[in-house]
Amino acid sequence: MQNYKIAVVAGDGIGPEVIAEGKKVMSAISEIDGGFSVEFTDFPWGCEYYLKTGEMMPEDGLKRLSDFDAIYLGAVGYPGVPDNVSLGGLLLKIRRGFDQYINLRPIKLLKGAPCPLKGVEPGDIDMVFVRENSEGEYADVGARLYPGTAREVALQTGVFSRHGMERVMRYAYKLASENGKTITSVSKGNALGYSMVFWDQMFEEIGKEYPEVKTYSLLADAASMFFVKNPKRFQVVVASNLFGDILTDLGAAIAGGMGLAAGANLNPERKYPSMFEPIHGSAPDIAGKGLANPMAAIWSVSQMLDFFGYKEWGSRIIDTIETMLIEKKALTPDLGGGAKTSEVGDAMVELLRK
Repeated sequence: MQNYKIAVVAGDGIGPEVIAEGKKVMSAISEIDGGFSVEFTDFPWGCEYYLKTGEMMPEDGLKRLSDFDAIYLGAVGYPGVPDNVSLGGLLLKIRRGFDQYINLRPIKLLKGAPCPLKGVEPGDIDMVFVRENSEGEYADVGARLYPGTAREVALQTGVFSRHGMERVMRYAYKLASENGKTITSVSKGNALGYSMVFWDQMFEEIGKEYPEVKTYSLLADAASMFFVKNPKRFQVVVASNLFGDILTDLGAAIAGGMGLAAGANLNPERKYPSMFEPIHGSAPDIAGKGLANPMAAIWSVSQMLDFFGYKEWGSRIIDTIETMLIEKKALTPDLGGGAKTSEVGDAMVELLRK
């Protein structure tokens, strides 16, 4: 029997609450399936850890995580800890350290999920967003000159390498080709004459390897407009780190809200462990009240199972989430229900066992 070792970094705020339900669901699936088992190891890293130790994770944190099959991350962020510290000291450190260069985010409007767009039905929003995840605008290269003076200057440098763009675009093209989908590249080549022009050129160059794939290129502002006006046009989308980050949050807003938004940080070659997470924040204002929606955390379990090769179970989780949204018997307040966080997980397990 295959045993999967999962490192759990539940993090801050509602992170531990939603991750507990994801662990509950994955453990239940392993029992039902009988062909694999899961072993969770918890690490207390995050903002509370930072306030005690001065670091978001220990110096040897990556080494300690490297032997696991996957990382399951909750939410990071808490008042009193600057966002650049919490993000740079944990999430970005893991992404870069483990070369998780693919950020994969499904944006799919399920039946029963709320949508703020008029006239949009389930099936009209069904895309996979492939975001470059290791360099670009988040490369953390720059400087502050003459701090505290009238001459103070901040320099922020984006890093766009042929290697980095080639591999993320080839991943996106392959995904589109295998599933008979179109692909849309999002950039800003009209204003960013070096980085984004290079991006556009690479998209066209890699596209020659996949002549069967229909391609589109949109500026980031136009893509934002079409996400709202005509989301049906998008199937596979590829974008840089910054534009991908912004547009996937917009995608979450039109496809049920952040409580249904999951993301995977992948090292496709499996040289390092990949990381799976709900992409919502830590919401400290509702932490400990049982109000947090765990469905995004459970959706990220679906992505983990897909990555491990259990695509049928990954699909069954999504189908079960959709059933729960339609039945409306066990939903948290953000989805119009009155269920507690743990009750949603319990209902999910009960439906999966049936």
